[in-house]
Amino acid sequence: MDQLTTSLKRYLKETLDIDVRPEQWSGTESLPIFLRNMYVFFTVHILDTPCLVMAAKEKTEQTPATIYKHMLQIRKKWPDEVIYLQQHMTAYNRKRLIQQHKIPFIIPLNQMYLPFLGIDLREHFKQIRKTETGFSPSTQAVVLYYLTRNGQLRLTPKKLASELGYSIMTMTRALDELNGAGIGTIAMEGRERVLRFHRDKKQVWETALERLRSPVKKRVWVKDFPRQSFGLRAGLSALAHYSNLAAPENPVLALERGQWKKIYNTNDVMILDVAEPNAGRLEIWSYSPVLFGKNGVVDRFSLFLSMKEDNDERVQAALESMMEGIEW
Repeated sequence: MDQLTTSLKRYLKETLDIDVRPEQWSGTESLPIFLRNMYVFFTVHILDTPCLVMAAKEKTEQTPATIYKHMLQIRKKWPDEVIYLQQHMTAYNRKRLIQQHKIPFIIPLNQMYLPFLGIDLREHFKQIRKTETGFSPSTQAVVLYYLTRNGQLRLTPKKLASELGYSIMTMTRALDELNGAGIGTIAMEGRERVLRFHRDKKQVWETALERLRSPVKKRVWVKDFPRQSFGLRAGLSALAHYSNLAAPENPVLALERGQWKKIYNTNDVMILDVAEPNAGRLEIWSYSPVLFGKNGVVDRFSLFLSMKEDNDERVQAALESMMEGIEW
């Protein structure tokens, strides 16, 4: 926690040219014990504004909705501004903190959002760093393979090539990419290179999330397509399966690029500019949705990645409910 406090002080000095002196908050003992176990509380003055900082003890992210609930309880004991402090948070969750809950937060060296002072500072230059680029589709497939399988897996290029349908060389590069990103560790066991994840699935998901991309490469409307011969339910059709959201009038299905190319070349497929009755929306994916889907529906992780940028509040609420229902 001393390191996080030091990072905060340095960040405020470098960005706002102000010095702060964190002081332990005397009201900590008045909070529920679960909050005291999750956060360290201290006070600072930022541009003459008294603030209470709730600094996360663990690097594991809480959902924005959970952070908001915690902050509401804390505000009952503190009359001024409350700021959430965390060492790392995905861009998606930072966006939700701002758009859905207006929660002041500071992620040192990354982003500072203090609406009560009119400050929304983002470190755009981080986007060009090589370490922040997205995973290749094959590397993303390895992450999803781990997340959708039970038990601690012993991952080798040969096994992954057999399970996922890629070449051994491609899987070797994928393992190297995960090792380089610090998400997995490669070791030699006999003559085999073995990748192991030394974190639980939830931690792997949260750590990899900024590098995971939507699998959707293209969306097309197709008229009168035979649903049984196409892919898995995706988009709103899949989200309706995983939540209380109503199913769309026009079904949404996902299939891999090679499958779509084959269907397009061998069938009389009519592509539409807009939706029509009896039409369906096809999502062409960068990897096969069949690899991780079950019972004719795409997996939750890929579905989340494909819809996380949707601006519909009902969709975002359904996605959050879906992810909270995962048994890690």
